[in-house]
Amino acid sequence: MDKKLTNDAFVIWMTGLPCAGKTTIARKLQEYIPNLAVLDGDELREWLSPKDFSKEGRNEHNRKVAHLAKLLVKHGVPVSVSLISPFRENRDTARQIIGSDKFFETYVKCTLDICEKRDVKGMYKKARRNEINNFTGIQDPYEEPLKPDIVLDTENEILEMSVSKIIFRLKELEAIPSGSSHIRFEV
Repeated sequence: MDKKLTNDAFVIWMTGLPCAGKTTIARKLQEYIPNLAVLDGDELREWLSPKDFSKEGRNEHNRKVAHLAKLLVKHGVPVSVSLISPFRENRDTARQIIGSDKFFETYVKCTLDICEKRDVKGMYKKARRNEINNFTGIQDPYEEPLKPDIVLDTENEILEMSVSKIIFRLKELEAIPSGSSHIRFEV
């Protein structure tokens, strides 16, 4: 185990297709990690970045979110970022901005078929009808992480299992005390 996260402040950078479960996991983590701030890409886009879904627009949005996360970590706040961040270069840039010793890349893995079935907003249907352009997974690619710190298979895991895996891994990395955040769930 060569990687260790520093301090009590770190960034859990959740990446994956739309509707893979990133925000759901992040919100559930708030129950177990004190003062965890959740930065949701959809919410932030409304006021932080223009509605530009071009590659350049996505790069800029990712960069801004990374700087915001870095600022929170600087002030001792642990952060969970729920952001598609579809390109590896986005995530590499975020890691450079935040610092690799504070960056925990989490791949929220789920097939396109299941993500489409989970889509309560109807975004995938709109993208397939070309009402939404540059939609990740339909018109634009999603580049899976090559070496994420953890992979959560939300297609085959219940929410509590995904959360438990993150907590366990954060304890291994000494980002949170090993005696904290006991997670219980029924199977």
